[in-house]
Amino acid sequence: MTTNKDISSASGNNAAGKQARPLAPGLHIAATPIGNARDVSLRLLDAFAGADLVLCEDTRETAKLLNIHGISAKLESYHEHNAERMRPRILARLADGAAILLVSDAGTPLVSDPGYKLVRDVIAEDHPVTALPGPSSVLAALCVAGLPTDRFFFQGFLPAKQGARARTIAELAPVPATLVILEAAKRIEPTLAALAEGLGPREAAVTRELTKRFEEVRRGTLPDLAEHYAAEGPPRGEVVLVVAPPEELVANDDALDAALKDAMRSQSASRAAAEVAKALNMPRKRAYARALELSALDDTAEDEAPGHEAPGHEDGE
Repeated sequence: MTTNKDISSASGNNAAGKQARPLAPGLHIAATPIGNARDVSLRLLDAFAGADLVLCEDTRETAKLLNIHGISAKLESYHEHNAERMRPRILARLADGAAILLVSDAGTPLVSDPGYKLVRDVIAEDHPVTALPGPSSVLAALCVAGLPTDRFFFQGFLPAKQGARARTIAELAPVPATLVILEAAKRIEPTLAALAEGLGPREAAVTRELTKRFEEVRRGTLPDLAEHYAAEGPPRGEVVLVVAPPEELVANDDALDAALKDAMRSQSASRAAAEVAKALNMPRKRAYARALELSALDDTAEDEAPGHEAPGHEDGE
């Protein structure tokens, strides 16, 4: 997710010189600091010291963290380029009862980092999988953005190519949740411009260098933020974008009825409700319930119209 290239220093006397307690057999997935080395958990320090093997994206990055805290551990690389070759070896070690720790360069593994396929295969082989929770740039950005946190959607990185990026943003537009997007600093301005074009003037926050010395949060609308970085140039460091959800449009009953009646001329009630709910940014259940009511009213009106007598009540009876 992020890197620890300028990881903050911290005294390493928490684990140095202590007798390491063995880690239980199985795969342990651990979050590491996203910038400040003092964000490490005591449980993670114990896991580093007690693991038979630590799998890292980059052994050099993990070694920096271990050195700060005075810990020695056996490190091996596990990343997208060697994963296919490494997985059988890892599974064999687990079958022999090894305790293996999986970490990313910074943050929580499997969140825009390698690991999903390994976890899937470990589970299939019936080995234990344990999470050691900790730092996450996604949650840190949500905490400081000042935008709704009750529902959020993690997008990760947007496609680099303009067309694919525009299509992805169009898919994100109706999502009724705050959006969290990772982005390279050098691409922040075109990404903000594309988001402004696809999502409109939503409130947003550009967070960078979270937990580090030069941490910064810049808030504003998407167009304003795009204009700022177009003028100032790209920022330095790691960036996480947080974008407000779409405004809820409170459609009155007349507007809802008109939209449903128009849609139901050529579609079923279910399809019409889905289309109208998306267009009016409202719960599909509400639209579908009203569609059924309107359909029932139409049926009743048709039955009561002249020339449509009820069965069993012919003239003279």
